[in-house]
Amino acid sequence: MNKKTLVLTESQYHEIIDTLKSGFAGCRPNIRVATVLVIETNLGLRISDILQLKLSNIIRDGERYRLDIVEQKTGKQRTFTVPQAIYNHIKIYSLENSIKPHEVIFPIGERAVQKQLKVVCDYLGFAGISTHSFRKFFATRIYNNSDHNIILVQKLLQHSSPAVTQRYIGIQSKELEQAIEQHICLR
Repeated sequence: MNKKTLVLTESQYHEIIDTLKSGFAGCRPNIRVATVLVIETNLGLRISDILQLKLSNIIRDGERYRLDIVEQKTGKQRTFTVPQAIYNHIKIYSLENSIKPHEVIFPIGERAVQKQLKVVCDYLGFAGISTHSFRKFFATRIYNNSDHNIILVQKLLQHSSPAVTQRYIGIQSKELEQAIEQHICLR
């Protein structure tokens, strides 16, 4: 866990993805890296797992799609539903780039993704952001949109305990600060 890696704000996420897609003076658009980071944001997978992803890893299961992978970092089997919109996004990207179902969708290294992200973040004036910021953004959004269900986020990230997840998304310190702030009694 990289404690120095910040959680993205929604605004930063959109600015980074838009800039990757459009490019800027001295830097061409990079749809591949933008798509990698969009997938990380929407599925919460680690960058190492996304870069190993094949379309054949996503299996039709009745009306749904399911992703079956073994996580690179933990060696754990991971199976979960992939929303239709995300599957379609990946499928369209694969078709537009002539990627066959059993080929790696993103034939790029982790360092290349980090390097391109750093160029964009430097251009935008963002510090402390890495690819891991997108996974933390996923976790934080799920946490906030699920009435602060830390167990749900823990299971989605496959963390060993809720305490690990709390440290991961930095909610413990926020809640402590809020509790102290709300407790102020100066009279």
